[in-house]
Amino acid sequence: MRGPLLSWDARLSGALVRSVPDAVTEGLSDLGNIPVALPVLLLAAAYAALRGNRRGAAAAVVAMALVPALVVPLKEWTARPGPLEPWAAGYFPSGHTATAFVAYAGAALLLRPHLGRWWPAAVALVLTGATAVGLVLRGFHWPLDVLASLLMCTPLLLAVRRSCRSTRRSSG
Repeated sequence: MRGPLLSWDARLSGALVRSVPDAVTEGLSDLGNIPVALPVLLLAAAYAALRGNRRGAAAAVVAMALVPALVVPLKEWTARPGPLEPWAAGYFPSGHTATAFVAYAGAALLLRPHLGRWWPAAVALVLTGATAVGLVLRGFHWPLDVLASLLMCTPLLLAVRRSCRSTRRSSG
């Protein structure tokens, strides 16, 4: 790997990978699996829709549907190898991190009016952070894979936030 960011990424990954038992890091990284994260978002979307925030619920579900449309082409284009599997490709960006971020932060945005502003955001931050840390510590992803996913999905979540905000204004 060449370049200052890739060199930093490799050094950081080398220092972190397998520094925590695999059983712990695999459990953390599994928080970004579709069967774990998607039901959280769908339950929050159903609750929000029942409480009158259909626009926000729809925006959150659409944001989640867009995750693979953003992640898969970048994985194919970059064909980046994994930290522990240099023969494999498609590690950049992290789909698990993107899934976790959109699912948990999207659910937090939908639940904010009902559970308070900070509690849902804190839970989303912990769950997304745990996923990201688990992926890096286990060696499933490089740190930059995770960071890229967070940056890439931020506009999706800003759109969800805007949809939730416009619903509150129009109903208030």
